[in-house]
Amino acid sequence: MDRILVVDDSAMMVMNLQSVLSIGGFEVHTARDGNQALALLDAGLRPDLILTDIIMPNMDGIVLTKLVKARLPDTPILILTTDGQRYRRERAAEYGASGWLVKPVTGSDLLRVVRHVIDTARETGEAIGPSGFAELGQAEVAP
Repeated sequence: MDRILVVDDSAMMVMNLQSVLSIGGFEVHTARDGNQALALLDAGLRPDLILTDIIMPNMDGIVLTKLVKARLPDTPILILTTDGQRYRRERAAEYGASGWLVKPVTGSDLLRVVRHVIDTARETGEAIGPSGFAELGQAEVAP
């Protein structure tokens, strides 16, 4: 069973994502911010994918992406946020994020994109990186 780490400061969002991903057959771990996510990783959690919000207290998703990539360079990271500002997308790509999902995203689209990113990482032995970075949105999946 593939492991997903969901990082978001919204308890409602975490609950929704956890429900969709669990029903989709994933083992889901959660963290309320980047600091808690890093503590889980430091304690030995090795997710197959990290799904993180960008705007969070204590440590945002962009800094989290940079720090995770230093520890686990082949772990795919998807950015999930309502914030569609281009400079944040560029920074996330620069630090190694695999893609960007804009909230709200349907459960079926979330599952499709998560499965695609995990399968691509497994097939290639590495996460989709900055050259494959794309807004995955509701209908688009990175090549």
